[in-house]
Amino acid sequence: MSKKVLLGMSGGVDSTVSAILLKEQGFSLRGVYMRLHDNDEYHRQNYEKAKRVGEYLGIDVDFLDLSDEFKKDVYDYFIDSYQRGITPNPCVVCNRTIKFGKMLEYAKSLGIDKIATGHYLKSDGRYIYMAEDKSKDQSYFLAMVNPEAVKSMIFPLADITKSEVFKIAEGIEPIKDISKQKESSEICFVEGEYTDVLKKHTDVDREGEVVYEDGTVVGTHKGFMHYTIGKRRGFTVRGAHDPHFVLSLEPESNRIVVGKRDRLEVKRFRVSNYNLFDDIREFDADIKVRYRTKAVSGRVSLGDDGGIVELNEPVFGLAPGQFAVFYDGERLLGGAVIQGATDA
Repeated sequence: MSKKVLLGMSGGVDSTVSAILLKEQGFSLRGVYMRLHDNDEYHRQNYEKAKRVGEYLGIDVDFLDLSDEFKKDVYDYFIDSYQRGITPNPCVVCNRTIKFGKMLEYAKSLGIDKIATGHYLKSDGRYIYMAEDKSKDQSYFLAMVNPEAVKSMIFPLADITKSEVFKIAEGIEPIKDISKQKESSEICFVEGEYTDVLKKHTDVDREGEVVYEDGTVVGTHKGFMHYTIGKRRGFTVRGAHDPHFVLSLEPESNRIVVGKRDRLEVKRFRVSNYNLFDDIREFDADIKVRYRTKAVSGRVSLGDDGGIVELNEPVFGLAPGQFAVFYDGERLLGGAVIQGATDA
């Protein structure tokens, strides 16, 4: 097996410790810092950190500008999704198209057939599995990567915890300050609220009507893009004594539909654009409908154009545009884009 590896380096503690571990394991290592969005100062600072790690370890760290590809595939998708009233997950899309897409292409252009990142998850070269540290597990975000790319992936943090990562970094004098820096946000180009990003491109603060499912107008809201399915604050419902939650969004009319919590219960929903690591169309699975939710057992039935997921117990706040991710125990089976609840 080739011992050459290209490591994605962000200047943060996870990729730094990944570099240390790969060197200890005898890999011939090269780093790459990927410029994704347009915050030049952010990139300057982090590339400097990545280069400092490279100097300490004696490895080259390339600078790869993928900002055009990132804008088209990830950033524009993020903006367009909210404008259409659906909830995106840009990290899932980025992992497929950029981190395990363009980065792998770059590695192959250098004659390197293995890539590594500081993600918390496991792979045996055929499948992806949950990380040892379940509190940091990121397997959900790789549900849509090209199955062919899995054979090229190495994850140095597969079997260690975040606290162990910090201990490793703190023990290395030239880079120990990296272990003390604030962790990056989940979405790299969102520094505060996601609506701050949307405001650069669209009128987010256009007030509209709050309605019940039968169309009765019961209040006002501050602009439909401020809301996602399941949200219970930030809008008015006249005469309400019980909590009300967002059930759906109507971007064309700038309305949000609200109701009581039981109306958020979903046991059966449609999916599209699925990605699987095995050629199977019908299977039982543990299913997560958001990253920070408990997996629920159920049955997945897929056809050429999409499919149906039937859960054994209800979930709340199912959001079109998010990803349903399928597991067999700790093994990742794949994922699909959530289209919405269905009775049919």
